[in-house]
Amino acid sequence: MSNNITTQSRVETGSLSRLHLIGILLAGVSGVLHLYLGALFVPSPMGISFVVAGIGFLAGCAAVVANYRRPLVYLLGIPFTLGQVVAWYVVNAPDFSALGYVDKAAQIGLIAVLVVLYRRES
Repeated sequence: MSNNITTQSRVETGSLSRLHLIGILLAGVSGVLHLYLGALFVPSPMGISFVVAGIGFLAGCAAVVANYRRPLVYLLGIPFTLGQVVAWYVVNAPDFSALGYVDKAAQIGLIAVLVVLYRRES
């Protein structure tokens, strides 16, 4: 019995610009850092929030790579990422860590990339 279902690749790498790749890298860094921190703090509410944020960043990467409604992903990613920066400041001030600074630098860069991509593609 043969199955005639054809699979279609969901990856749209040909449509990814250098700016897309920078954004994916920045979001990936933040996503991995959040999953790492989540693993350290689970099952506390803080740990769960880190895991949810990490999944959000990595899901955004996957959506962009799959070319799934990219302008909407950019538009949703801007307040999501900005919210991460504000929450980090509120929760951690004035005791900031080096890891936090790395993550926030990646997120601020990501916000800039998302704004540029949104303006170009919408």
